[in-house]
Amino acid sequence: MTDTRSEAAETEGARRAREALEASGIEHRILVSTERARSLVEAAAQRGIEPRDIVKTLVVRRGSGDYVFVLVPGDREISWPKLRTHLGVNRLSMPPADKAQEATGYERGTITPFGSSTAWPVIADATVPGRTISMGAGAHGTSVTLAADDVVRVLDADVVDVTDPAETDGA
Repeated sequence: MTDTRSEAAETEGARRAREALEASGIEHRILVSTERARSLVEAAAQRGIEPRDIVKTLVVRRGSGDYVFVLVPGDREISWPKLRTHLGVNRLSMPPADKAQEATGYERGTITPFGSSTAWPVIADATVPGRTISMGAGAHGTSVTLAADDVVRVLDADVVDVTDPAETDGA
């Protein structure tokens, strides 16, 4: 495990994520950037990787007080019909930022299943395993690089096809 934290004080969210990662025994590397990324493309450039290698942790509400984490590669987006079918529900939604933070303990853009205030079920898109990925790590500008297979194993994630390629604007 390598930690490239700067001299800046570690936030509460980053500390919880780091401690959960350390407790998991997963080999990982934490990177702290001095600048907050304004987009997925910018975040990938800061990390020296392709956008597809960033795996976003999305919080999906399936009922009152009932959420799941969905791990989605940067070049993909949730397919709501596929996810509803997998979960056996007719309705899903993305909670507002304040509700996502209440459910996880993390601010949107920093959410990770590692160290979340509640251990919600995890669904990893079928394109996630078999590679090295970068994920948020509890604070803006903080990320973790690790093997996707370790993430799936430690989080006991369901690996299911729940995404489609992201639509691009031609840029």
